[in-house]
Amino acid sequence: MRKFFLGFAVGIAFVALAFIVFVAILFFATGNRQPRVEANSALILDLRGDLPEQSAVEFPIPGFQRGGHHMTVAETWQTLRHATNDPKIKALIIEPQGLNVGWAKLQELHSDILAFKKSGKPVYAYLRGAGTKEYYLATAADRILMAPEDELDVKGMRAELMYLKGTLDKLGVQMEFEHVGKYKDAPDMFTKTGSSPETREVLNQLLDQFYGDFINTVATGRKQTPESVRAIVDRGPFVGKQAVDDKLVDALLYGEQALDQLKEQLKLKKLETISVSAYFSAVKPEEGGSRVALLVGQGEITRGESSGYNDNDGIRSVDMIRRLRQVRDDDSIKGVILRVDSPGGDGIASDDILHEVKLLSQKKPLIISMSDLAASGGYFIAMSGDPILAYPNTETGSIGVFFGKANLRGLYDKLGLNKEILKRGQFADIDTDYSALNDTQRAKLRTEIEIFYKSFVELVAGARKRKYGDVEPLAQGRVWTGTQGKQNGLVDELGGLDRAIEMIRERAKLSSGDKINLVAYPGQRSILDLLFDRDGDFETRLSSLIAGPIQTGISAKLRELTGDLPLGSLSRGGILRLRTFSVVVK
Repeated sequence: MRKFFLGFAVGIAFVALAFIVFVAILFFATGNRQPRVEANSALILDLRGDLPEQSAVEFPIPGFQRGGHHMTVAETWQTLRHATNDPKIKALIIEPQGLNVGWAKLQELHSDILAFKKSGKPVYAYLRGAGTKEYYLATAADRILMAPEDELDVKGMRAELMYLKGTLDKLGVQMEFEHVGKYKDAPDMFTKTGSSPETREVLNQLLDQFYGDFINTVATGRKQTPESVRAIVDRGPFVGKQAVDDKLVDALLYGEQALDQLKEQLKLKKLETISVSAYFSAVKPEEGGSRVALLVGQGEITRGESSGYNDNDGIRSVDMIRRLRQVRDDDSIKGVILRVDSPGGDGIASDDILHEVKLLSQKKPLIISMSDLAASGGYFIAMSGDPILAYPNTETGSIGVFFGKANLRGLYDKLGLNKEILKRGQFADIDTDYSALNDTQRAKLRTEIEIFYKSFVELVAGARKRKYGDVEPLAQGRVWTGTQGKQNGLVDELGGLDRAIEMIRERAKLSSGDKINLVAYPGQRSILDLLFDRDGDFETRLSSLIAGPIQTGISAKLRELTGDLPLGSLSRGGILRLRTFSVVVK
């Protein structure tokens, strides 16, 4: 038997080595084939699906790449800035489809397109099955076009909330929670069948912010009044002719006809096209200039380290601390932009990360840039005392904590499973999944989370240079928009990457003529990088390579059902700093 396992292990190792050699040969054979930018080209901004803050792990094999539409926010920003001054790029064509991004990232993209537009080069938007988010971006263009038989699915916005108590009751599962703050309603998804008045209050304010921004953006882009746009949207969705009649779209054309119209406007005999991902590969930013780190924290905050492959591992404390120290110890880095896109998560992991952020801040100029979401633990790790920048549509705040665990006794009974618990210590079984919390245990937990809550509020008060009594009413687990956060003193300024660059230039005392070289952390990594990484053992890295695609697929399906609810932290229990609710606004 021992020889069998030894032979099996050798065989696996041989197959793995052969695969690595095969990948390496393909990589080096094709790695030097960079895309070319032809003269008289139109840049195609083909936005689909997600727009992540950090790069995904890529396969350096022809036919296995994940696709250019998964460029990061920063990469898209850099690409459009470069294209603005590139004489080979004569125009920009926006093709958004099936976008799965938040309303803060949409504001960043919209402003990036407007910045390109200032170059005087024409900007067209060609829509295919567009909804509200796609149309929001399209309004930055000079002309909006769509196919004659297509539909413009613009009809307003809605917030969808899912409640699982009825399902859990049928399964015999009881979720146990204690929380501080009347707005800290993350547990409601598992303990109630409908929303609380506090939840509806916050969600209505979020909808007012997002919808008001949408209406005003459309009105500005289409040169109409906000009142007329509201009346038009109330008549949606629209078939092609209706969209033209209501001046939401300029013309109904097929794709090649749109290109012909643009070519005619530019007075060119031939118009080349290049995708934004191919263009980025062809004109990657040159080395040189003042190095500024763009340090990304994206996703749920948990303890430990990432598996390596899975893009949805979120902010793992070990990985994040390693990057923070790497940036801190790199003398070539002149300043740091900490980019946060997180609903929060594990309270201890958040505290560990903030400690390292503070150490980094003591050594290098630091700016906090919030993306779609920087709430609860995501807001906690930004409390270094440095300036905080948010978009008007950023969801932030949610200053609060709660404890959660699952009581599976009812499910076990249905399955015929029995547990016997022997304990020493009054609270040894406080987190068991085989019994509900008793009154004594609840009182104990209540005392603990109130200590954590007070500590959180005190931390915010110190970082924001406010009194505890001024901050506590803004806490209570309540989610605020970036606009509200600015009004309440929870953030310093409203703006995106352009303003973050200006602010870090000021804090690092870099002259206006200094070129900024934005260095991403984590940077782009391939499967080869993971396999030959010095950190960790080869067996772990190989298993990550094999299991990673499966884990990613499962995670994607779970997100379709639950939105961005941090199931990982909820399943582990403990003291959590998570935002109030997982909300899908469409």
